[in-house]
Amino acid sequence: MKRRGRSYGYVGPAELKAFVRPGSEGSRICSAADFERWVSERSAEDLAEPFTFVVDLAGVLRLAPRRSEHVACSGAERVLGAGEVRFRREPGRWVVDEVSNHSTGYCPDAGSWPAVSEALDRAGVHHPSGFTHEVVFRRCPSCGQLNIVRESDWFCACCDEVLPREWNVDDARD
Repeated sequence: MKRRGRSYGYVGPAELKAFVRPGSEGSRICSAADFERWVSERSAEDLAEPFTFVVDLAGVLRLAPRRSEHVACSGAERVLGAGEVRFRREPGRWVVDEVSNHSTGYCPDAGSWPAVSEALDRAGVHHPSGFTHEVVFRRCPSCGQLNIVRESDWFCACCDEVLPREWNVDDARD
């Protein structure tokens, strides 16, 4: 598997990263057989909610329960993508019902979609052509606050400074 696109470092609370232990990573989904095995072990209740996901630097999809931290799902490593995904069964196949880049631990840009798409393809899961819910993250260059841009409001929620149009979240931390 080739590495595709930008990688994202963890930018969330250090105390969450400190709790990550080897072996706590999300389930590796390298193929359609892996996905079928993984999904067959989930209850209907589990499948009713979205799952936490990351795409690791090898391009492998990792899945964990929704309430899992992305940093734990990744094993505290850099990722090519992160967010939440919900699956549904259609006749003869599994499909992505919803997928987002919503991860406040990694704050991936929408440009992470190709890595997510390729990982889902390898997992044999039909998916949309992009995120069904796209989150825009920016760090304020003045005060350093992490922001989610909503409704094209490109101003920092803390200091009202104009936010950059280009992704800049982990530039200050890596």
